[in-house]
Amino acid sequence: MFPSLVSIFATLLLALSCLVSAAPASLHPVQFLAVAPPVVYPSNGTTWERGSNQSVTWSTDNIPEEAQKYLVTILLGFLANGSENLDIKRPLAAQIPIMQGTAPVTVPTNLTAGNNYIVAVIGDSGNTSPAFTIQ
Repeated sequence: MFPSLVSIFATLLLALSCLVSAAPASLHPVQFLAVAPPVVYPSNGTTWERGSNQSVTWSTDNIPEEAQKYLVTILLGFLANGSENLDIKRPLAAQIPIMQGTAPVTVPTNLTAGNNYIVAVIGDSGNTSPAFTIQ
């Protein structure tokens, strides 16, 4: 009187296959554009003083046209135990047009001196600088 689980499963499988075969051939999966411009400055060997005004610079050479209106955020971080530790609560700069290629920042004064600092340029994806020194 009640259909078996096998017959229910077979019916569902048949219904799903009909739906899939009825889908238009022109449908394509959505492709997401991830843009991660390389950080040019600070570079390896750079030294920043706490409290100083600096500029973070990234390359805009290969940014696709559809991403040229993106905005980026600049984060300070440090490398430790193979991890990038980014200060997401206190960005150095925010809402910077990606095509600007540079942003002025002020180095926080409450940092411990070290040679493992990085900056990250974050939009829909991100890229980090090489490690540099803050003293």
